[in-house]
Amino acid sequence: MDAFVLLGSFALLVAIGMPVAYSLGLAALVGAVWIELPIDAVMIQIASGVNKFSLLAIPFFVLAGAIMAEGGMSRRLVAFAGVLVGFVRGGLSLVNILASTFFGAISGSSVADTASIGSVMVPEMVKKGYPRDFATALTVSGSIQATLIPPSHNAVIYSMAAGGSISIAALFMAGVLPGLLLGLTLAGYCLYVAKKRNFPVGESMPLRQALRIAADALWGLATMVIILGGILSGVFTATESASIAVLWAFFVTMFIYRDYRWRDLPKLVHRTVKTVSIVMILIGFAASFGYIMTLMQIPLKITTALTSFTDNRYTILLLINFLLLGLGTLMDMAALLLILTPILLPVVQSVGIDPVHFGMIMIVNLGMGLITPPVGSVLFVGSAVGKLPIEQVVKALLPFFGLLVIVLGIVTYVPELSLWLPRLVGV
Repeated sequence: MDAFVLLGSFALLVAIGMPVAYSLGLAALVGAVWIELPIDAVMIQIASGVNKFSLLAIPFFVLAGAIMAEGGMSRRLVAFAGVLVGFVRGGLSLVNILASTFFGAISGSSVADTASIGSVMVPEMVKKGYPRDFATALTVSGSIQATLIPPSHNAVIYSMAAGGSISIAALFMAGVLPGLLLGLTLAGYCLYVAKKRNFPVGESMPLRQALRIAADALWGLATMVIILGGILSGVFTATESASIAVLWAFFVTMFIYRDYRWRDLPKLVHRTVKTVSIVMILIGFAASFGYIMTLMQIPLKITTALTSFTDNRYTILLLINFLLLGLGTLMDMAALLLILTPILLPVVQSVGIDPVHFGMIMIVNLGMGLITPPVGSVLFVGSAVGKLPIEQVVKALLPFFGLLVIVLGIVTYVPELSLWLPRLVGV
């Protein structure tokens, strides 16, 4: 009955249109009243939920990504990707994917990736003879790399939802190979489609021009080296690397590239603060919701129910994948990470699944939810950038979604793909 009151009140509030963050907070209050817990305890959990030093990584990474996105970085990354792969048949599609890989390793945001890379690549691909729906669907699919490749905001949120017991550095490194696998899978499909549809062959670039483009892009790409190099060398933590990334992004944008106007900076900071405030409210209310769930022993009951049904880890992972794929179409990624991690993590740990590996499974699953209707935020952005109705984009996405399911299966059932690199570097 406890679970019905807590989860039922949350589902009811969401169903009537209440924002997810407020639904979590109000449902926690309902649950506290039901079990006769003082309301003060809920307030304390909300405050302590956001009172964590490691959470500072989120606003810093968001701000660094926003500065680089609006400061001309996306255009330079596209040009650099063109130098590397733009000369083959269907080269622009490969440029799109590679640019998303680079930009995802700077912004950590699929929405920013789609908006920035898409605004450059979709018009260019259409101009060169690529179907608009294909270009848009490719941009949307490729942006999921940003949820995996460090610095992923979602890895930070997953770590916090797990109680801070999982190393953010380990999660960052765990996302590298799955993110690259996703990019390579999409690239292989693009080469196949390019040959089948006879897409245009890209032009080779003179060496002098290629070197100039590479040198221009390396200033921004150095952000990746600063973030990962600093963390792995032990010079600074993930949170400290985020703050340093902001300083570097600001320096490169305002003093090296100089494409951004100083008077526009306050507006950029305002947008960043607005975005981060929404995330922090969600984290605080989710902490209180998780606290009530723990007092009601809901995670323990779900673990017992699932393991009594089957103790086969592969079957449990299959069931969890179905659950996450379904819920990912209905709710935002960050909210689901905060709600489901405390519930599902004990289940998978009870059958011997590494929590870092499970983090990658959750992120791939819920990343796919970002491009599926009815609430796929990346899908909406891609539709706007591509200037196409959502229905047409969804239809073009179907083969890409099939490829993502294959990647999900590999990430789920080949744990070494996620765990090999963290073990190698010792994080």
